[in-house]
Amino acid sequence: MTVRVGVIGAGMIGQDHIRRLTDVVTGAEVVAVTDLDAARAAEVAGPVGARVATSGADLIGQSDVDAVLVTSWGPTHAEHVLAAIAAGKPVFCEKPLATEADDCLRIVEAEMAYGRRLVQVGFMRRYDTGYRELKKVIDAGEIGTPLMVHCAHRNASVPESYHSAMAAQDTAVHEIDVLRWLLDDEIVSVQVLSPRRTGKRFEHLQDPQIMLFETAGGVRIDLEVFVNCQYGYDIQCETVGEDGLVRLPEPARALVRAGGATRSAVPQDWRERFVSAFDVEFQEWVDAIAVGEPTGPSAWDGYAATVICDVTVEALNSGRIIPVAMKDRPAFYAGGAR
Repeated sequence: MTVRVGVIGAGMIGQDHIRRLTDVVTGAEVVAVTDLDAARAAEVAGPVGARVATSGADLIGQSDVDAVLVTSWGPTHAEHVLAAIAAGKPVFCEKPLATEADDCLRIVEAEMAYGRRLVQVGFMRRYDTGYRELKKVIDAGEIGTPLMVHCAHRNASVPESYHSAMAAQDTAVHEIDVLRWLLDDEIVSVQVLSPRRTGKRFEHLQDPQIMLFETAGGVRIDLEVFVNCQYGYDIQCETVGEDGLVRLPEPARALVRAGGATRSAVPQDWRERFVSAFDVEFQEWVDAIAVGEPTGPSAWDGYAATVICDVTVEALNSGRIIPVAMKDRPAFYAGGAR
């Protein structure tokens, strides 16, 4: 069967996913697009043969829209996801699931009331080949019980609109999700250290930051977030266990020996680094909803990430170690930090 998708939000990420659903993924068709900018929606919808809906509610209500993709402004996510659940339609929501933890809980409660999973959240790192290899090694016990994880998330630069809280909310949120999944463990406390600031930044920004997480199982995680590193987009992850360690592989790049040096290129942005992960993510989502329900990051994962991000911002502002207080996981989402 072909899954007919309606897209809410025709900005950069929405356009990229429309291209992906049209040109890369099999079994999907984009049939409707809406955006606050109607002209932009028309410009994006035309080349793929989709029509323009007047609003998110209008799009969700259309009978030939089988599933919904939400790529609009973050504060609108909860509204659209809740409307999709009310209509009984699978919905893929780019992170964040909602900007407020209480709205995430409303989504969780609505999905449970519906009786089966409809929501998937766009944490694409779980679909990256390297992270999947890490997960396989850890789950097989090849390095023994995990003890420590060392991570880095570096961007070449960020715009002036980027502020210190975004280091957690927009940047570290990906590590927060993927580490919960890798370790099948929950983060229970957060501390943020503020090293010497780089001079390659806007004055309002604390950069870099070092985020320290502790899990319920006692694993200690350190995450360097450095968003003005200048040289490229660099993602690192190393898990140390009782019997060994496993390290995220570098992206495949040609190795050049010339001029008395050996060098390889560094990705320059997140799209370049994770393009394949996005492709796999959407193919698996379409395949899953064609025969049943989504199997990727859940509404509960979206809630957990929002809560932990909020605590991380509090830890940055206070300088203290802050415990993470979350609701108990409902049996509906049993299976650990998936």
